[in-house]
Amino acid sequence: MISKLAPNGVAGFVLANGSMSSNQSGEGEIRKAIIEADLVDCMIALPGQLFYTTQIPACLWFLTRSKTAKPFRHRPGETLFIDARKLGGLETRIHRGLADDEVERIASTYHAWQGRSKTLDYSDVPGFCKSATLKEIAEHGFVLTPGRYVGAEDVEDDDEPFVDKMKRLVAKLEEQFVEGAKLEKAGRQNLEGLGL
Repeated sequence: MISKLAPNGVAGFVLANGSMSSNQSGEGEIRKAIIEADLVDCMIALPGQLFYTTQIPACLWFLTRSKTAKPFRHRPGETLFIDARKLGGLETRIHRGLADDEVERIASTYHAWQGRSKTLDYSDVPGFCKSATLKEIAEHGFVLTPGRYVGAEDVEDDDEPFVDKMKRLVAKLEEQFVEGAKLEKAGRQNLEGLGL
């Protein structure tokens, strides 16, 4: 996956999520220095259970010495955050995998942001990706957790007025309470029938 994403001049590596926000052992100061030197090109949060050696989520860090190198667009003072934690599906009980189209979505987002794509234009997608400035990152205490920047996904408005929706949902909840009471009564009768 890293080889598909990282162009020449950009180094990519995987680190545990703790290093994106931890301030232990000088990690906060190291992270701040890397950010202020404008070396962080892209951060991609991955889902948990993606690696066989650990169940915890990890993050891809892409670093570059130059955000002005051609043929890419000039992007000094910008860092791309991609939150891919919701992607992937379980391949086994304990291992998650990313589908080819999900890897392509991540890669094409990064390439569009860099200006490498001739067919795609980059735009922020709430809940998935955000291009943040160094000032925004500093305002977040130099934390590099993508979820802080991408925000929440847009929720589709179903055009049902809130009052009507609440009445409908409360009525459904009442039906479920009645059904639950019936099931509880039947269960207790079954237990009594067994002498318990």
